[in-house]
Amino acid sequence: MNEKEMIPGATTASSSAAACPGRREALKLCAGACIGFGLDAAGLNRALADEPTEQRPTKGDRLVVVGADGAPKPLAATDVKLGEKPLFAFPYDADQKLVRDGSRLNKVLLIRLDPGSLDEATRARSADGVLAFSAVCTHQGCDVSEWVPESKTLLCFCHFSRFDPCRSGQVMAGPAPRSLPHLPVAVERGELAVTAPFSASPGAKQSS
Repeated sequence: MNEKEMIPGATTASSSAAACPGRREALKLCAGACIGFGLDAAGLNRALADEPTEQRPTKGDRLVVVGADGAPKPLAATDVKLGEKPLFAFPYDADQKLVRDGSRLNKVLLIRLDPGSLDEATRARSADGVLAFSAVCTHQGCDVSEWVPESKTLLCFCHFSRFDPCRSGQVMAGPAPRSLPHLPVAVERGELAVTAPFSASPGAKQSS
């Protein structure tokens, strides 16, 4: 089951979710029965993923800071400072006033680098040097939390996997088996906006 990371003060339920408050609880209760009858648990996981707050970032979503107080405020590219520590965000459906924080796999790492340091493919998915990646390590699902200026890599402290944000998040060291999924972004009306889904399934292994 997905771990919850709530943003204080954020609105995280749409009108459709509010109309069916027992749906998630019912799905949880039927999980044991599904497994007991030999049914594929992946089907249940897909049903849970239909929850609005758990849906993966979608084209047009904005990004809001994890743990911010008050009403969600979409980030601008200028909120991510050049060369500083990563900023962590969740996707935000501005039309529905809904933060997609129901799954930690939606957690996004934002970092700003010199556009000239990025390879062509990475630069095409950035916004004024702002890069967005999954914040969940592809090894065992810990947070990728640190920027190491000396090596220009993103670091997961759990098992010291390092990723190169200038080269589409490719693995540079450690046990991580694959690159960090990249989330393409652009600037729309002064705000950072998602332009396409994650380049691959976030987390420790690919989803079926």
